[in-house]
Amino acid sequence: MNPTDAVVYTREATIAVADFQRVLVDSGLGAIRPVDDLPRLQTMLDNANLIVTARRGDGELIGVARCFTDFSWSCYLSELAVSPRAQGLGIGKGLLDETRRQLGPTVSLILASVPEAVGFYERAGMARINEAFWYKRER
Repeated sequence: MNPTDAVVYTREATIAVADFQRVLVDSGLGAIRPVDDLPRLQTMLDNANLIVTARRGDGELIGVARCFTDFSWSCYLSELAVSPRAQGLGIGKGLLDETRRQLGPTVSLILASVPEAVGFYERAGMARINEAFWYKRER
């Protein structure tokens, strides 16, 4: 992708499951997401209540932020995925910025990072929290 290509960030009600799958696989998140289970990916999209996308001027999906929020207190960012040819161009930061703009200043943004992306989130200005807990999914 040419660094001067226009990128459009927007909130979308949903996106095509094949596009979501492609961005997850291309970004590397496919290794830890159920990308071979299209019905499960579709359910993931259907039940998200905030999806922010980054698209090239021609409409190609190059990044997605998929979230769950009450639009009042907190928002969990489940995926932040950017196609590799668009990585390093500020697309991930743009998705974070647009997600925060959609949420407004009274909503906290929370995520669990893969180890390889910790530096990105720190450079984006997110603070680490140590007091996080989870029940790991069984499959």
